[in-house]
Amino acid sequence: MNALRRMGRYAFVASLVYLPNCCEGMAQAAPASAEVGQQQARDGQHDFDFDLGSWKIHLKRRLHPLTGSTTWVEYDGTIFDRKVWGGRANLDEFEGDGPSGHIEGLTLRLYNPQSHQWSLYWANAKDGILAPPQIGEFKNGSGEFYAPDTLDGKSILVRFIWSNTNTSMPHFEQAFSDDGGKTWEVNWITDQTRVADDSGEANTAPAMSPAAAGAGGTAIAERDGQHDFDFNFGTWKTQIKHLLHPLAGSTTWEDMSGTVTVRKVWNGRGQLEEVEADGPRGHWEGLTLFLYNPQTHQWSQSYASQKDGSLNAPSVGEFKNGRGELFDQETFKGRSVFLRVAWFDITPDSHHLEEAFSDDGGKTWEPNFVATLTRETP
Repeated sequence: MNALRRMGRYAFVASLVYLPNCCEGMAQAAPASAEVGQQQARDGQHDFDFDLGSWKIHLKRRLHPLTGSTTWVEYDGTIFDRKVWGGRANLDEFEGDGPSGHIEGLTLRLYNPQSHQWSLYWANAKDGILAPPQIGEFKNGSGEFYAPDTLDGKSILVRFIWSNTNTSMPHFEQAFSDDGGKTWEVNWITDQTRVADDSGEANTAPAMSPAAAGAGGTAIAERDGQHDFDFNFGTWKTQIKHLLHPLAGSTTWEDMSGTVTVRKVWNGRGQLEEVEADGPRGHWEGLTLFLYNPQTHQWSQSYASQKDGSLNAPSVGEFKNGRGELFDQETFKGRSVFLRVAWFDITPDSHHLEEAFSDDGGKTWEPNFVATLTRETP
């Protein structure tokens, strides 16, 4: 995948350099409003609308999958599901408590308009790491999603099934297979009950429980970096410059301007950022999911463009002395390069972001994307 398309917060901007006809194609693909509604219903972009809003849940989890175990534990909890990209994607946050303790996680669901399939990305608050996506679609009211994974070092397949989605009590099951899909063993069952007539438009999820916060609360969070990105919450105007031909000796830059909206995830221990920008090459939209790993005290960021609805591999790093730096290894024009994303000059009402490439192992860095963000006043 083109490295500039995979770049963290603003990769969508740089990708316009290599996709000059993307906006024209989008314009040609936009039919009359009545036809748009028919296309969305037909191609699945709103198949997960049933899950928007607030829910109570009851779940059962098999303690030792694929061992012959019949021991299950049960949890009760809540889910809050909100819209992303105006409903063309969504993010749900989950908390549950039971005899085995507290579980907290999220699922980011992204739709690929080219394949007409969904990618479901799960992360556990325990480590803030996104699992490989489950990919699939809905047919006849039932959604099935699959991915390879490992369990105790052994390669397995994982299947998600959503059913009863046209009722007020949707049903979810997760199953594992260690024989290539010939047989499946269910290990997770969730039943949801809607608790309010909620459209999913709200920007806040249920408050973090005392068990999730842990002893010490905010003081611990501030000390270990859980709130290093708090400055980013809110709505911003952004001015952007990106280098048209990185690592080629080019000095030709192009300007864009846009809007950035950042909402809390996990009560601030993560965040979801949506960006829209316009420039000489047209309009683009993207999002970035930021998650904190309390074990390593580091942050990861994963970017997706609306074009294909899939997250790139994450950039990972941390803040030191008021400057945040996250790193990743990319492929650019067939060559392996390092990517660095940096935040600096951070004030309550503005901050700067810079993305740079290195093709000499980090000895030197060439900035190729620079953004200045200014907080929008109410």
